[in-house]
Amino acid sequence: MSGDNRSAAAGARSATQWVALVLGIVFLVVGVLGFIPGITTDYDTMTWAGHHSDAKLLGIFEVSVLHNVVHLAFGVAGLLMARSLSLARTYLIGGGVVYFAVWIYGVSINRDDAGNFLPVNDADNWLHLGLAVVMILVGGFLPPLETRNAEPASHRVD
Repeated sequence: MSGDNRSAAAGARSATQWVALVLGIVFLVVGVLGFIPGITTDYDTMTWAGHHSDAKLLGIFEVSVLHNVVHLAFGVAGLLMARSLSLARTYLIGGGVVYFAVWIYGVSINRDDAGNFLPVNDADNWLHLGLAVVMILVGGFLPPLETRNAEPASHRVD
């Protein structure tokens, strides 16, 4: 194997890293879109946090400034953690656990309660559950498959 091929192989991303990178980009885009009037309906009702925000991303998902900032932070984390397989796996499983907790919060909170700091609706809850399941499954099962299917160093032809 030539030096160029080794450096290309060393810089190659695993499928798990690609998933983390793509999710990071999606979260960044969603976070930015949440701040754009028109894409976010009832933009003028957006609050920092709390259930009084009637702003809806794409007219469907309730958002607040805090909600958008969290999406941006998840996006940055995805970009940074996609740099290695172990970090990408941690991002996917950890993020999935966080989204599972947000789903539990969303289905159990009294939406009109003063303690409700995160605007959520049924669409948000289904999305959070879906994200949780996908992120945990991909982070839990894809890396072992990649590792098991990788060619052992002792069998490589240089």
